[in-house]
This record gives sequence, structure tokens and C-alpha cells, in this order.
Amino acid sequence: MERLSGLDASFLYLETPNLHMHVAMAMSFDPSTVPGGYSFAKMQAQIAARTFQAPVFRRLLVEVPFRLGHPVWIDDPDFDIGYHVRRAAVPSPGGLRELGDLAGDIASRKLDRSRPLWEMWIVEGLEDGCIALIIKMHHSTVDGLSGAALLSVLFDFEPDPGPEPAPPEIVAAPLPSKSVLVSEAVAARTMRPLELTKDLVRTAQRLLDVRRVRNEPEHRSPLARAALPLSAPRTSFNGALTRRRQVALTAIGLDDVKRLKKATDSTVNDVVLAVCTGALRQLLIDGDELPDKSLVAVVPVSVQPDVGAPHGSNKVSQMFVQMPVHLDEPLDRLEAIREGTKGAKEEHHALGADTLQNWAEHATPNTFAAAARLYSRMRLADHHRPIANLIFSNVPGPDFPLYLAGAEMTSGFPLGPVMDGLGPNITIMSYRGVLYWGIIACPESMPGGWQLAAYVPGALDDLLAAAGEAPAEFRSAAAAEAVEASGIHLDLPR
Repeated sequence: MERLSGLDASFLYLETPNLHMHVAMAMSFDPSTVPGGYSFAKMQAQIAARTFQAPVFRRLLVEVPFRLGHPVWIDDPDFDIGYHVRRAAVPSPGGLRELGDLAGDIASRKLDRSRPLWEMWIVEGLEDGCIALIIKMHHSTVDGLSGAALLSVLFDFEPDPGPEPAPPEIVAAPLPSKSVLVSEAVAARTMRPLELTKDLVRTAQRLLDVRRVRNEPEHRSPLARAALPLSAPRTSFNGALTRRRQVALTAIGLDDVKRLKKATDSTVNDVVLAVCTGALRQLLIDGDELPDKSLVAVVPVSVQPDVGAPHGSNKVSQMFVQMPVHLDEPLDRLEAIREGTKGAKEEHHALGADTLQNWAEHATPNTFAAAARLYSRMRLADHHRPIANLIFSNVPGPDFPLYLAGAEMTSGFPLGPVMDGLGPNITIMSYRGVLYWGIIACPESMPGGWQLAAYVPGALDDLLAAAGEAPAEFRSAAAAEAVEASGIHLDLPR
């Protein structure tokens, strides 16, 4: 039995009928590499065998009576692989648009908390005989980096790695009694007043450090600082959510981004943020709603907590980063992002990477969950300035091929959670020299996901041209499909 950390548990408390706190990924595969040929049964059997190597797949959530403390994980005594690994198909022509539509439909439904909090869908019917895998896992079980690490458990580095080892014999422990759950929760709460006092003192000192960093000469310019929550301009896509999700997919070349990184003395993340800013700028111009100030993005940051920090699946903090869509010139936007992210990192370091995790430990389950439901039910996100405009995340992936039951992975599009009032979640993962973009939003507040995806390669070309570089060398089929799916007319070079 393992108690959830406060941060992991917070993702459960935040969840409402319209706010689904799961992360997902849509991947395509070439089944021609499968020894002996592809079958759904073969895929399901390998995934079943690999679940023994990662306890996260067999963990069952158990709530503490009256929510007196954070829930606990136990091994599921009735684990059923047939429930978790399912079969689906997309309609003709089986392109990325059809895969995105299916991923959006799957992302529109909450996970069943009476089961381990994950599902996988083996998807058939893609063009050229390809198949896909859509994975959905609750954020309480995994963050971006640990989710990428799970790929090494599920996948192989070659098509035929040999026979699977025999699974270990697992004897599931009985469910803990209510009295045990309550007594352990009460014991855990006895230390909270002392820890709360420590966190108050520590956070006050760190806030003074952040103020000092913001007042340093090099950070006097507003664009050279971290953005502040509730400083974002309102856009049409910053509203309350329904349960529905729309997914759009695109891709650009990592080498093209690295050329820009070298030419402008930036980082890969700065360049990708600038590409995203350019695409968002065009989307806002189309809607005649370009603001006169920067958008604000919440950027998750992976952290390595100090020894003794709260345990848990999520080792993450966050920064608030400016996206200067109001600046006309692509290089001006990139320079502002480069200086702004540098300032945001310094302020984040001053605040402390573990601050979010420490304060999450003090979340009271009943109060936290009731507040989330009230906020969602009353659609309060429609009535105040946005906390931020979007969530943006860039996750490094492998630069070598991966195989699932012998099928070679050909693309991987990550998808994060969508939050009330925060517009789209744009998550990017690199794989074998390609940056795959997963854009997910509520279609009632942001119907233009495919339009945004279509503008991504053009925003990259604008940056390359402004830096005196040749146009993008990599032209992905995903980008072409995004243009077609968007319904807009773009003359992109091939």
C-alpha cells in the first residue's frame, strides 16, 4: 500500500465531469516488421506481459473513508488485461484526421476509478496498412518524462527481441480495511501543522528572492521577466469547458529547429515556443482578435526534488512564459521569448522547484474537490481574466526506432490535459529527428485546432527566412494532412 503524494492526489481532486485529468498519446506503427505477421491478440499479449515490469499498470486507487487523507495505491486483485487493451478502427481513408478524431473521442471520457487508471486502444484501418496505439493514463499516475520512460517498458529496440520471460507469480494483498485507511490518514495529518509552518516561512523567503530577481537591471523590461498568473489577455479560446475534446496533429523537423537554434543563439525550446507563437498569432489574426500584449503559457518543468521531498509519480513544477504574439517580426518574437524564458527560469529557480509539490501536500481532499466542481459547474472561467492562455510542453523522446510486438513505431503525438479557462494544451515530443505536435482543446471554445496545426510549418519557415536560413528541409505528411484537415488554403513548399 502506497499513499499518493499531494501533487498526484491533486490531479484527482481537480477532476470534474468536464475536466479530465488524463494524459494521452497517439502513435502509428508499421506492422510489416512484425515477425509472423500482425494480430491484435499478439499486441495484447505483449502488453499484458510488460505490465508485470511496471507496477503503475496494475495499481488500483483506494479512497480513504470521508476523504480524511490522500488515497492509496494497491495491487489490483482482479486485474483484467482485456478491459485495458481494446480494439478499434478508423473509417476510410484512415489518415491523421481520422486518427485525431478517434483520439479526441477517447480523450472526451473520464477513466473508471474502480480500475487501474489507464486504457490502450489498438487502432486498425489506417492508410497504407498501418496501425496505431492510443494510450490514456491518469495524470495522478504519470507525468511527461515518466510517461516517456514507460515507452522503454512497453517497447523493444528491435523487431524480434526473443521470447518474453515468464511473468512472476503475484499474490495480491487484500484490500486494506477502512479502519487501517483512517488510522494511517490521521497519522499522516499529525505532522501537517509543523510542515505547514515550515512551508510558510520557506515560501515567504523565496518570494522575496523572486522579487529581487525581477528587480535586477537585466529584468527591468517586461518581456525579460516571467509572466504573472492572471495577467493574460482574454481570447475566444479561454473559456469554460464541456466534456468534449478535439485533437489536431502536425510535425516539423528537429534539424530545421536546430539550424535556427544555432543561427540565433537560442535553445531548441525557445525556437519551438517561437514557432508556436507565430502559429497562434496567425490564428488570432484570422479571428480578428490579436491582442496588444503577450499571451501567457503555463510550461511544466521536470524537477529533481531534494532528498526527503514528497514521493509520488509527478516530479514537476511550472513556469509562466510570455508568448509575444503582438510583435510583427519573427526574430523579435524569438528574441523576446529567449530573454523571457531566461528570466522565467531564474525566477523559477528562486521560488524553488519543490514549492508546488510541498504546498500540494496540504491540499484538503473534500475542500479541493468541492471547489473544483463548483468552479466548473458555475463556468467561472468565463467571468474572470484567464490565469493563462494555454499549456505548452516539450518532452524529449528517443532518437532510435522503437517496436511494439515487432511493429515499428513511425510517429508519436503526445496529448496533455485541458484545463478550465486555459485554452489548448500543446504538447510536443521528439522521435527520430521529428518534433510531433499534439494539440488538444475543447471544440466549443476552440474549434480551430486543425487550423492552428496547419500554421505550424509556415511559422517555422517564417523564422528560417528571417534568420537568413533556407526553407525547412523536412516536409512531413502530418503537416500536409493538417493543412488539408484545416480547410484553409496554404501554399506550403514541398
